[in-house]
Amino acid sequence: MTLLHNPVLRGFAPDPSLIRVGDWYYVATSSFEWFPTIPVHRSRDLAHWEYAGHVRGAAPGGSLAGVPDSGGIWAPSLSWDGERFWVTYTVVRSVGTPYFDLDTYVSTATEVSGAWSAPRRVASHGFDPALFHEDGRLWLLNLQNDHRPGGRRFAGIVVTELDRETLAPLGRTRLLLQHDRLIEGPKLLRHAGWYYLVLAEGGTGWEHGVRVARSRELTGPYELDERPLLTTRDDPGVPLQKAGHGELVETPDGQWLLGHLTARPLHTPQGRRCPLGRETAIQAVTWDAEGWPRLRQGGWHPAVEVDVPTRPHPLPPAAPPEGLSWPWSSLREPPDPSWADTTSRPGWIRLRGRHGPESRWASSLLAQRVTEHRAEAEVTVEARPVTFTQAAGLVLWYNPEAYLSLDLTWAEPEGERQCGQQWRGTSGTGGRTVLSLVERDEGDTRQVAVVDVPVAAAVTLGVTVEGAEARFWHVRDGARTSIGPALDFSRLSDDHGSRLRFTGAMAGIHARDLVDAAFTADFTGFRLTCSG
Repeated sequence: MTLLHNPVLRGFAPDPSLIRVGDWYYVATSSFEWFPTIPVHRSRDLAHWEYAGHVRGAAPGGSLAGVPDSGGIWAPSLSWDGERFWVTYTVVRSVGTPYFDLDTYVSTATEVSGAWSAPRRVASHGFDPALFHEDGRLWLLNLQNDHRPGGRRFAGIVVTELDRETLAPLGRTRLLLQHDRLIEGPKLLRHAGWYYLVLAEGGTGWEHGVRVARSRELTGPYELDERPLLTTRDDPGVPLQKAGHGELVETPDGQWLLGHLTARPLHTPQGRRCPLGRETAIQAVTWDAEGWPRLRQGGWHPAVEVDVPTRPHPLPPAAPPEGLSWPWSSLREPPDPSWADTTSRPGWIRLRGRHGPESRWASSLLAQRVTEHRAEAEVTVEARPVTFTQAAGLVLWYNPEAYLSLDLTWAEPEGERQCGQQWRGTSGTGGRTVLSLVERDEGDTRQVAVVDVPVAAAVTLGVTVEGAEARFWHVRDGARTSIGPALDFSRLSDDHGSRLRFTGAMAGIHARDLVDAAFTADFTGFRLTCSG
């Protein structure tokens, strides 16, 4: 037996799709507006996981430009037909509207780290699709939506048979199940003569859960289990909250597991907040006398520590990333040498400034997931901004309406008013190079502190996160010097703000040049350390 500690994938790893192929277990997770698209991890013992690659080409045309924050690629479902990996997923192009405005795609590969086939669009009733393989037949499950006034946004689970080669629909789409409580994310399996629908229930927040339905026939009718398989909606004190969106997997020796999403909240004066986003956890499952799946520990609350039926198989230490590979991520497009250059100055990353932080089109930002409630990020930056429209620095990022940044930029001499881009000033000094600490929170951008720095020197920037507090600093004369007060890191979460949010906090580097898109900044020594 192996003891695993949940979450097994920590920090922004939501909507897990867990499968087993031979001795390996694989998990695919949502990537939303971020690249790489659909990261996949693998493990032999369920406790130790490594990045195994991602679904290259999942974004048609290689770009997610223009998709809204927390839009993009939702809830991929991974499967194996005995010869190939399959993945189905949805690209969501509107969030929070009556219309889903989405496209569902299918892609295949012989290896998760290899070449994936060009995505092909299939029937796009809703998000969180899944594929079911049986006796050479292929079925697509999905959620349907009724966008009409008075219609139900979550109007039931449907299934469509697809031609395995062309992916064209075979016959009509059938309704499997409707329920008064919100249900989505269907996964289908066959066990002991029953077809089981494993459903996400109650939305992806504090009311989230997993509910199971079953039928003797694939196309129904389905009966719902009277109780949830998994949820924490009844107890805010459970360490792993928001438990839901699950998938059942059988081990080689006939035991069963449940992969699911979860979150670890901070308890703040403003309520519970989860800046680490939604993460991936695994539970042990048994079947009761009536043939329903149950958590092995009893009840429906997730366990932090779980004994799983594997032999420990620790992975070798991960090699340092080459270039801008995982764990680096970028917004809406993969890193490109035209704006993220790692060759011109060996050991450095050169970012060319482009759009501002609220752009959905051309953000020069590279970031890594924050995975624990204690974290520290540090980087050295060298740049020569000559106008306030140029800036580069260190950022704690959730989305364009929630971030904290410490940037090397330009400002008028102290005491002179802001006069626009054509400023010449009266002092004759040409302005000054400064570090500017900015806090952004839903429509309100606040400059917290400004510190002068030498014009031509490289400067080391850092931030330390302790729970809900983030404290920025820079290195001066060999010592850390604080900049500004402690800022509220917990605002960088799904649970703050008035709009839907589905990702997680990131730490990284960025640059902008709003006029010429020519300003460059060089970064070296980026370090992100996270500890529980």
